[in-house]
Amino acid sequence: MMTERIEGKWIDCFARVFELCRVAKGDEVAILSETQSRRVNVELSELALHKIGAKPFHVVMPTPPVETSIPIRSTGCSVAVQRNRAAIASLASSAMVVDVTVEGMLHAIELPDILAQGTRVMMISNEHPELLERLVPDPALRPKVERGVAMMKAAKEMRVTSKAGTDLVIDMQDNKGGGGWGFTDKPKGVTHWPGGLCACYPRAGAVNGTLVMDAGDVNLTFKRYLESPITMRLEGDYITSIEGRGLDADLMRSYIDAWGDRNAYASSHVGWGMNPNARWDALTMYDRNQVHGTELRVFAGNFLFSTGANQFANRFTLGHFDLPLRNCTITLDGKTVVDEGRLSPELA
Repeated sequence: MMTERIEGKWIDCFARVFELCRVAKGDEVAILSETQSRRVNVELSELALHKIGAKPFHVVMPTPPVETSIPIRSTGCSVAVQRNRAAIASLASSAMVVDVTVEGMLHAIELPDILAQGTRVMMISNEHPELLERLVPDPALRPKVERGVAMMKAAKEMRVTSKAGTDLVIDMQDNKGGGGWGFTDKPKGVTHWPGGLCACYPRAGAVNGTLVMDAGDVNLTFKRYLESPITMRLEGDYITSIEGRGLDADLMRSYIDAWGDRNAYASSHVGWGMNPNARWDALTMYDRNQVHGTELRVFAGNFLFSTGANQFANRFTLGHFDLPLRNCTITLDGKTVVDEGRLSPELA
């Protein structure tokens, strides 16, 4: 197991990311953490901000009590702030918020209020610093992600197919698209490190067809590579059946059913990975407590399918799966953007 001590090289990495976010000397920057945050990343954030001359301050929230019998993982919906008005006001008044909460604030209910005055949020995923070091953002990725997002927003239909049997059709009209390249330098911007993703939230009723996860595809909520296929049938966004024999299918059926919530069976966001430095096989290199799984959301050419909340379709639930699939072909209005797991030349 790798240790989590302060390393000078990691301070340099964090400082580089904050410089890409245009944090300037004298900027008052909030470091948002909770009592269960990975302490080394909290400390590295502080030291890096000092290094570039910013004025960091801490907002530390007690990690809230567990209110469900089901473990919640990788939702991007931290509840650490708990609608605390004083904390929100402090965060909103800063030049930037460095988010090192366990789950991240991407879908947190307080996020709009934090962004209201123009601050931006740099989410640092709950990863071991070595992983973050390998995936320091590359500014050259930004125009490629922006190109992919523009293509996604302009499309009327996304179709995803694979030799394993996937044939999924997504109505892209009025989708809420977005992307991230690992840093943010605009007012009200939100991004996460590691970055490199084109994704969107389709409107209600937009996702239909068959999704087949093959051996080697990933259930990131479980931090587990599949060893046997799982077939999901979707009608009007909702999974109507989860087919497959073996432990992988049993675990998925058990976890999703445990919520007792129909919205746990619904599609959330869809998209594809863009980061050429992210690795599909990275989960094999880390203990589970050292990795949050963000790298596998963004490895180049994956099709990322997620279940659970979609606020743009007015669906909310705590149940969530992030499912990166390999070897898929993704087309937008018939134009191929990913060919059997390889990005098209204009995006690669």
